[in-house]
Amino acid sequence: MGGRVDLKEREARRGRKRWLGGIALALGTLAGAGVLWRRRHVGRRRMTKEPTDSYRRDTAGDRWARPGMHVTFRAEIMPARDRTARTFRIVKVLPSNRVLLEGVAGEHAEQEFERLR
Repeated sequence: MGGRVDLKEREARRGRKRWLGGIALALGTLAGAGVLWRRRHVGRRRMTKEPTDSYRRDTAGDRWARPGMHVTFRAEIMPARDRTARTFRIVKVLPSNRVLLEGVAGEHAEQEFERLR
């Protein structure tokens, strides 16, 4: 009878191995399908993503500066000059939110100027 127990035990092990193998195959298939789904749907979401805040701010007309407006450079940028010597008029606001100033060469960013009070 000892041979019959071994045979039953082998069959039980073989059944467990098949069952675990089937589960592993199913999980692998689900993982692969998830990767494909993610690649397809996340890629579309990136393409249709809403514009960034800075872009939305430009289109809404709520810019930090407008042509004709006066801005004052921070004292750290132009040391040893009083406030009136650091104040300039904006000629043009560029699409990058940088500005061109009257009497000053180059493009300038919002961070270079003092905040409005």
